[in-house]
Amino acid sequence: MGKASRGKRQRSRDTSAMWSATKAARHAHHTRSDTQRLLRNNTWVRTLLSSNLNNRMAELNTVIHHSDVPEQHRRDLTFAMVLGKQGMRPPWPSGPDHAARWQMRQLDQLLKEAEVLVISPAAHAAVMAAAATLDPADVATLDKDRDIPMPTGLLVLPDPIIVENRGGSVSDIRAFGWQFITQHQVLPTAQYDGVQLTCFMDRDGPVQPESWRAAVTHARATGSPLPPLVPDGIYGLRADSALGAESGEQRAALSEQHRSINTALNRVAAHNALPLEEGMWDGGRIVDTYDDFAARYAFAFWRLAAQGVTVLGPSRERASQSETVRPSADSDIRVIRLAYQIPAQRSGKEEGEGRVYQHRWTVRMHKVRQWYPSSQQHRLIWRGPYIKGPADAPFMIGEKAYSIS
Repeated sequence: MGKASRGKRQRSRDTSAMWSATKAARHAHHTRSDTQRLLRNNTWVRTLLSSNLNNRMAELNTVIHHSDVPEQHRRDLTFAMVLGKQGMRPPWPSGPDHAARWQMRQLDQLLKEAEVLVISPAAHAAVMAAAATLDPADVATLDKDRDIPMPTGLLVLPDPIIVENRGGSVSDIRAFGWQFITQHQVLPTAQYDGVQLTCFMDRDGPVQPESWRAAVTHARATGSPLPPLVPDGIYGLRADSALGAESGEQRAALSEQHRSINTALNRVAAHNALPLEEGMWDGGRIVDTYDDFAARYAFAFWRLAAQGVTVLGPSRERASQSETVRPSADSDIRVIRLAYQIPAQRSGKEEGEGRVYQHRWTVRMHKVRQWYPSSQQHRLIWRGPYIKGPADAPFMIGEKAYSIS
């Protein structure tokens, strides 16, 4: 699944000129509805989730087996690090199929209750730029009550994000879904406020190897067609500001620990990886070395919204005086846009040369740990981003914005 891709679209095309809030909202409404209908009791999706869980648990168990964790605790720790983080309560399931059935129920609840959002290309580029600045420990400063605008959401992207996953496989992410949970951990036994984060692949997106096309065709022929949004990775994020008060040294140590564990998991995955199918993609891709891109993107999206860099608005563009906009289901879908665009500062030399820019693009932002006296704690905020280039020029999302390692 998702082993290669084919070039379908230019990543540097005039995305902003083609994107429409109304069209995006209408597409998101139908996509959510079709996904919820086709996902329920879908044996193909359940098999996919079961296979993903089986592979992930086997890789983690291999790493833990070579650690100093006492043997009698290894099974519980493996389940807690995967399913407990996602919100499953012990006792642990008997096998991956049992766990996949639980995940299917979680997905049905998510799609039923989620507030649907679409994000403009410019705001999406800002989130990508913010995600590129994050370390693993930054994500552990997340506070669900302070940072996340709604308890259950489905964010549909303007274009799929191409991700090179653990083991070298390639997939595309078209949407992120989240819902509040309670995490259940062992060693020591504890419960934490958390968020269950789901990545959805685009069934008809740019990643289309032969094996995937065959699976889509076979599923349709057997009466269980795959939904337009296919759940892939499901993660659990701690959301009680666990590292909000930690020192920089402690945060750096925890980030390094995260990278070390995932480096070991990468070795296991690479050893077991099947030969990749060949494919093409002419845009940028994310090499998700530490399996944390989804968490970094979601964290950046939530924090930028809380910081006011992005704003939520209606899906309908402003109508002319002679045009009447009738209410519809997609009018309930909210649109994420940049709150403002700060013009770039040019040097006198550049001004003197009369340089003309043909596109707009996002200039990389940087993160700051801002002290808030009222709450006596640091919060991670960003300076920037700003949009460079003429206001009427097409917006370009290029490879540099997407190459995050």
